[in-house]
Amino acid sequence: MRWLITGGQGLLATDLLHRVALTGEPVLAPGRAELDLRDRRAVRDLLAGYRPRVVINCAAWTAVDDAESREAEALEINGLAVRTLAEHCDRVGARLLQVSTDYVFDGTRREPYPEDHPPAPLNVYGRTKLAGERAALDLGHSVVRTAWLYGAGGPNFVTTMIRLAAERETLDVVDDQRGQPTWSADLADLLVRLAQSDLPPAVYHGTSDGETTWHGFAQEIFTLLGADPDRVRPVPSTAFPRPAPRPANSVLAHTRGPRIRHWREALHAAWPVLTGRRQCSVV
Repeated sequence: MRWLITGGQGLLATDLLHRVALTGEPVLAPGRAELDLRDRRAVRDLLAGYRPRVVINCAAWTAVDDAESREAEALEINGLAVRTLAEHCDRVGARLLQVSTDYVFDGTRREPYPEDHPPAPLNVYGRTKLAGERAALDLGHSVVRTAWLYGAGGPNFVTTMIRLAAERETLDVVDDQRGQPTWSADLADLLVRLAQSDLPPAVYHGTSDGETTWHGFAQEIFTLLGADPDRVRPVPSTAFPRPAPRPANSVLAHTRGPRIRHWREALHAAWPVLTGRRQCSVV
């Protein structure tokens, strides 16, 4: 099977490359400099020439706050480019897995969001990612939503907390947003298993089991550092005003497809990778 991973220099793509390499199958992972998904001709030529069997789209506009004032640019990458990619996947017989986000939901539900719950994004980023979901689904492909992603392949909440723990005596961290911290290596494994399966095109949720708040996540990071978790102080979201509103509850249910282990177990497994003591592998 021949694989194509778009957004090849990002956090998730880094772990995907490692995971696909374990299959021994050919894989191509162009970054934006090699493949700009907004260039329809470039997308057509690459897929027609390389003819992948699986395409995993990790390319995205991920600057949530900037999207509020740059909606057209975010939509071009998160929505319109996905339709182009899906169309050319159809032409070469490739299966597309479109990576999406918990931000397609408004966060007002108390229970976890099942895969078929009607989306209602609060912000521009969520709306543009929803446009990408619909483009993929309209053409018979799959969507995999994830959330609170961290890993060794790029900046993220865990690496930020590790740095700040060394710089500050106390930290204020939001305690009224609930979600599922997800290790990018676990998500990469789920995506590969999904691509190798005979499951039908649909929406799947690629987040860890369990749930916590940003504050609870930060306290667990401090504990792993051997630091006092009480140095992390809980504050409401209003303490950090942002251009884009965030959902209060973005916990995703898992009613179909592969599952990922509990977020705390995953964080403990990821810790040596995140702190540079070993290379990435899914344990």
